[in-house]
Amino acid sequence: MFCPQCGQERVSVETNYCSRCGFLLTAAANLLQTGGRDPLEVSRTTPQPISPRRRGIKQGLFIFLLTFLVVPIVAMLSVMLRIDPVAAGVASVFFFMGGVLRMVYALMFESVEPGAPTLEEKIIAGAATFNAKQDQKALAPDRSDSATSYVSPATGNWRDTNDLQPRSVVEGTTKLLELDERNQ
Repeated sequence: MFCPQCGQERVSVETNYCSRCGFLLTAAANLLQTGGRDPLEVSRTTPQPISPRRRGIKQGLFIFLLTFLVVPIVAMLSVMLRIDPVAAGVASVFFFMGGVLRMVYALMFESVEPGAPTLEEKIIAGAATFNAKQDQKALAPDRSDSATSYVSPATGNWRDTNDLQPRSVVEGTTKLLELDERNQ
């Protein structure tokens, strides 16, 4: 970059002033970055991202205010069609409570930080990472074994528990002691 006042080349990026005339080069660098417009004006005109909480409150207020438009229209239609005005009552409850609940939800659960993900986006992202982890640690695919590889157990000398002789611990210990005495 060159100094706009005297034409001297800037020695390094770290220098803030022209080495020949002393002109402040950071302002010129900021002008070049913003395409020749004032950096303060650019920051004022750039739209700031809306926080999820504020967006939710706006949505709730819009739904709430729709009550005053939709309910009279539904009431007029029900009078014109000569039917009971039940639809107008349902619409009033739906829009009024829907708007209030949306605002309460925004105040309780959504973030104040602009650009932060909403609770729904966090849930969707969590489900996606959960599914990805689940796919990585999945079991091996099933092997299909044919029915011909199954062999039934061979018939043999099976004994029931009723066939076994009851034996106590004392009886076995006594026999071992008798054997010990004979051997000595």
